[in-house]
Amino acid sequence: MINLIKKIKYFLQFFVISLFLLIFKLLGLKISRLISKKILTFIGPLFRSNVMTKANIDLAFSETDENFKKKIINEMWSTYGKILAEYSFINKFKNQKLEKKIEVEGQSELEKIRTSNKPVVFISGHFDNFELMAMHIEKSGIDLATIYRPLNNHFLNPIMENIRKKYICKKQIKKGISGTKDLLKYFKSGTSIALMIDQRVSEGIKCKFFGKEALTTTIPAQFVKKFNCQIVPIHIERKKDDSFKLRVFKPMDFSKNDTLETITLSLNLFLEQMILKSPGQWIWTHNRWK
Repeated sequence: MINLIKKIKYFLQFFVISLFLLIFKLLGLKISRLISKKILTFIGPLFRSNVMTKANIDLAFSETDENFKKKIINEMWSTYGKILAEYSFINKFKNQKLEKKIEVEGQSELEKIRTSNKPVVFISGHFDNFELMAMHIEKSGIDLATIYRPLNNHFLNPIMENIRKKYICKKQIKKGISGTKDLLKYFKSGTSIALMIDQRVSEGIKCKFFGKEALTTTIPAQFVKKFNCQIVPIHIERKKDDSFKLRVFKPMDFSKNDTLETITLSLNLFLEQMILKSPGQWIWTHNRWK
């Protein structure tokens, strides 16, 4: 009975989201962003995940006033809404029809990586329309593989997988033990990898994140230790006019002598700084500190 209810819920979610994506295509990007933003800002606080969102923001900004925290929540749901609308137009981003909407700082770093023929590990978090980061790396001529976590909704997941493989990055690696093996295989063959380090993992180490220990992936640190490779942070930020600024940072300096703990902590501290830059553009709904 419980499984049946869950299937019905997932199918309804699939139907509603599919309908919205179709309507968005008819309305155009600008109007769709506005409508989707309004809808998510209104219904987002009604979701069960909003409780987790509040708890996470209270933890990260314990000394700030309630109005500031409410502003972050409103901005986050607004961001969710805009991203949802943009999935209907992801092909235009891919086909450079909306290229002028993405300002890139650090393109020279990508060019160095492309010409060096040495794979690197790109790290980032779920900042605003995070899909555009991997898309731009691949468009820059870098052989890339990305890790993704399948959606719980098995009706929606095939659609998302198709969008990502067709428009974001061809080489998609499913999160998990088998995915880790694929990562190693790709990296050894010269393919750079990109992964988000901001989600809770079942296997990792406890590492400080906003002053509280959180289970954190050690994959980037393990690759440094095993291959002595470079870690390249990347970040994306939405501007007021709904254009984006994508920043590719210089490689972080690590060596085989650094420990898994020190490397992982350094990456978490980097992530914190990026979140603090635009807290309303990070996804706070994940149970990060469980």
